[in-house]
Amino acid sequence: MRTWTGAPFPLGATSDGEGTNFALFSEVAEHVELVLVGDDDTHRSVPLSEVDGFVWHCYLPGIGPGQRYAYRVHGPWNPAAGHRCNPAKLLLDPYARAVEGQMDNDPSLYEHAAQGPEPADSASHTPLSVVTDPYFAWEDDRPPRRPYAETVVYEAHVRGLTRTHPDVPAELRGTYAGLATEPVIDHLTSLGVTAVELMPMHQYIQDGFLRDRGLSNYWGYTSIGFFAPHNAYAAHGSRGEQVTEFKSMVKALHKAGLEVILDVVYNHTA
Repeated sequence: MRTWTGAPFPLGATSDGEGTNFALFSEVAEHVELVLVGDDDTHRSVPLSEVDGFVWHCYLPGIGPGQRYAYRVHGPWNPAAGHRCNPAKLLLDPYARAVEGQMDNDPSLYEHAAQGPEPADSASHTPLSVVTDPYFAWEDDRPPRRPYAETVVYEAHVRGLTRTHPDVPAELRGTYAGLATEPVIDHLTSLGVTAVELMPMHQYIQDGFLRDRGLSNYWGYTSIGFFAPHNAYAAHGSRGEQVTEFKSMVKALHKAGLEVILDVVYNHTA
């Protein structure tokens, strides 16, 4: 595989139509591997040899939207200083725009600081970052920018708002696409609201203690990817389709004169 130098900015995976630039910040890393995951779940490791301002980066020609990837970071293990580098763990890109999959509750996902780095490989038990297509037909979309004094906010849960709505097509209920359907938008505008505030819709994980009981985290207050829309709320796929679906929802709500506000939760992260 050809590897070009690439650039340290922007962080994350940035596709330009001919290839993708990968950039990951780590002040303590001694070596970083970019791991490309194929459709057959095979892994290819690409060493990142370029580093500027603690950002490890490369550009890969021919790699585009839909490509799944992750990182392995080699470096110090010193939990007392906050350093837990362990290349046995496959890591999400914190700037990923899309995520495929979920974590299970496998022991390989957990570290025990007093025992040293856990040697079990977590690769088959953790979600993967996905390269996304940055291009979208926003056309003449504009945020309404209504003054706060005239704003009426409707707080909603993406899944709960449409999950049992009889006028939303069954295959779209509980999704971003379902929220953008005419029956839902007509309902919102008929109430006189001017903004929809979405409860956490960033990528989140299922708590292990809930999974062990056959339950799931409904509210989403365990965010793990602050730049990625939660994949379980997408009707059309999780290889980047969730991003296009989310943008289409925002565009439809704006067209109806409704602003979109995101509830971002930093104090309950996974």
